Amino acid sequence: MTSRGPEKRVRKAPAERRGEMVTAAARVGLAEGLECVTLRRVADELGVRSGLVGHYFPAADRLVAEAFTSATMAELDSLLPEVSADPGPGGAVRALRRLFSLTSSADFDNVSRLWLNARHLARYRPVLRDHVIEQDMLWCRRIERVVAAGVEARDFHCADPWAAAVRILVAIDGASAYVNTGAGRRAAPLADMARTLAEAELGLASGALLARP
Repeated sequence: MTSRGPEKRVRKAPAERRGEMVTAAARVGLAEGLECVTLRRVADELGVRSGLVGHYFPAADRLVAEAFTSATMAELDSLLPEVSADPGPGGAVRALRRLFSLTSSADFDNVSRLWLNARHLARYRPVLRDHVIEQDMLWCRRIERVVAAGVEARDFHCADPWAAAVRILVAIDGASAYVNTGAGRRAAPLADMARTLAEAELGLASGALLARP
């Protein structure tokens, strides 16, 4: 009978290990706030020494910023996937219906809180501020591409897709700004604000961007 020695610990590639740290930090940020993203907390989440996290992230602010980007990028890809070069008739309308349905639901609350949290902390943390600005622009460009695709497919009309995208995003942000104080008392006009603004921007009839059963 042979005895087995201790199992060798598999050394992970640096990119994989770093990615795990960012993902763990994003989970903490979404659940508890970016203030709770510390080297020690991420180390505890992963069951490693805090010194290992510090090796990859000597400055905690970099980890906080990348955690924010990881969480919000995943949410953007889920809410508004990249449109194809030719989505075909109705594709942009379907994409916008889905976007407004999801962003007006309670499922969007955690990422809304994360955005509020990040915008506040960005005043004091330059690295995070750069990431917030970059994510803002990514959101605007993603919405702009959907609007432009809809114009190309003649789903609706819009003279300036970029300006429309900016106003739509501001409306989404404005409605979600009350997530910490009014989640249980949201009136329909607030929940529908971004959708109704988008319908007006795109020359669509009222209710055209309501989610279909």
